[in-house]
Amino acid sequence: MVTTRSVTVPPRSGRAVRAAAGDLLQIIDLEGHQVGDLWLIDAKDHGRWLSTGHTRDRGERMFPAVGQPFRDRFGDPIAELAADDSPGKHDMLFPPCDRWLYESVGLHEHPNCYDNFVAAAATAGLDLPVVPDPVNVFQNSAPEPDGTLIVGTAASMPGDSITFKLLRDVIVVLTACSVDYWPTNDMNCTALRLRVGSLAG
Repeated sequence: MVTTRSVTVPPRSGRAVRAAAGDLLQIIDLEGHQVGDLWLIDAKDHGRWLSTGHTRDRGERMFPAVGQPFRDRFGDPIAELAADDSPGKHDMLFPPCDRWLYESVGLHEHPNCYDNFVAAAATAGLDLPVVPDPVNVFQNSAPEPDGTLIVGTAASMPGDSITFKLLRDVIVVLTACSVDYWPTNDMNCTALRLRVGSLAG
């Protein structure tokens, strides 16, 4: 991958970048065990964003395999999974963590992915009527056989990555998950790197 842009997302924060159809989008876990919340919004029609529900429905999978698409809220492909150089544990069931979640466990004014999405999206000129559910890369929360959802520590190690091929011009928002009261991020929130580029040659 030839990198044209590289952005570090500090712990408990978010960043937004614009990327073009055909670009590769790579998310790297720099220190290991760190979840990232990813949103893709159509740059030309902000009413079209990546929908985890439509992706599961059309793909009939909990998470796409390499070469399979992620879909927008009208069911049209917006990106595809190009490569997964991680243990392969990701989530498309959970919403972003938010202030109300933290308040429910006694943590007030805690950084959260909901507010970090809103702030990062605003820097790209986005003001969506809702905060969509994200793709939670590296999140270790596969359903148990009895249907229970238990969020364990992210299995990703330092340098592990996941790569998407973009199928249209998009605004990318990535937040580094803020959960530090549960093992989600190994009780230690760290940074992620977002790279935009193209195939070598």
